[in-house]
Amino acid sequence: MTPSATVGSGRLTERMTALVGEVRAVVDRGLPPELTAYLVGERLAPHLRESDLLTEDQREGDPDRYRQHLVHAEPDGGFSIVALVWLPGQYTPIHDHVAWCVAGVHEGQESETRYRLVSDGRTAHLVETEHVVAPAGSVAAFAPPGDIHLVRNTGTTIAHSIHIYGADISRLGTSVRRTYRLPADGRR
Repeated sequence: MTPSATVGSGRLTERMTALVGEVRAVVDRGLPPELTAYLVGERLAPHLRESDLLTEDQREGDPDRYRQHLVHAEPDGGFSIVALVWLPGQYTPIHDHVAWCVAGVHEGQESETRYRLVSDGRTAHLVETEHVVAPAGSVAAFAPPGDIHLVRNTGTTIAHSIHIYGADISRLGTSVRRTYRLPADGRR
């Protein structure tokens, strides 16, 4: 399922403006991707579940697919912040990312299935390694390689999440490096 995407209106709430500044301070330190993602996740967590984080426009969903609202792209390309809106049943394809990523559940819940790519040199398949149900306030941080996952809204209500990527999504058009259409099994 491909997301519908909208480009940010340039309007940020005061809380989002504060978050942008906090993320900028972490990214500007030039730390390794894993540590950067972890520290950005620490900055995101206190803002989740706060009613003044997103504008009404950034909370709008799409009945056909999950929707991405580009909230902020750093002028130097160092990071982007995206608000994702998930109606019940909406999901991503199995994918990985071009850069480090932090995902925080703002409202509702998301389910994530994580995978490991296994190859014998001739064929490859995905092995499920973990399934996580993340309620509002949850934060996950990761960096490639090994960030293969599928995200979905398995709940009965709308879900909103904030994703922060270590790349300029406004220029790249996506945070996804690759989608996987390989066989997947539930073995761990």
